[in-house]
Amino acid sequence: MLLDGVNHIAWISKDVARLGRFYSDVFDAEVGPTRPHGEDGRETMTMIRIGPHTELNIFVIPDNAEADRQTPMWGRGRIDHVGLQAASAEAFAEIRGRLVAAGASDGTVNDFGSVHSMFFRDPDGLEGEVLVAKDQ
Repeated sequence: MLLDGVNHIAWISKDVARLGRFYSDVFDAEVGPTRPHGEDGRETMTMIRIGPHTELNIFVIPDNAEADRQTPMWGRGRIDHVGLQAASAEAFAEIRGRLVAAGASDGTVNDFGSVHSMFFRDPDGLEGEVLVAKDQ
């Protein structure tokens, strides 16, 4: 393959500080500084590093209502949810406990053949999924 994973996923949030705390607390993510972005000076971007090669690029755009639009699965637009790869079975178990403690998941683990999966909702209402290969 010519690719080595995902570099970043960009989305709009209304509260990047809350979102950064969630990803930091649950996934040990590193939250970078918030910087101005865009031409009018009102938009900001914050990078949240979630893996060695992967970031969440979170934009706050005043008066943009897209962050409020969360509908049932397959009704959320072109990108429905984000799947995050756990580093190991132990990491998956730790993440599961943190998500349940944060009230972001009921902890149900799904068996999808070669992987185990668990769904969660972040503070913005975005649905996420954590996966780990069964052979790990």
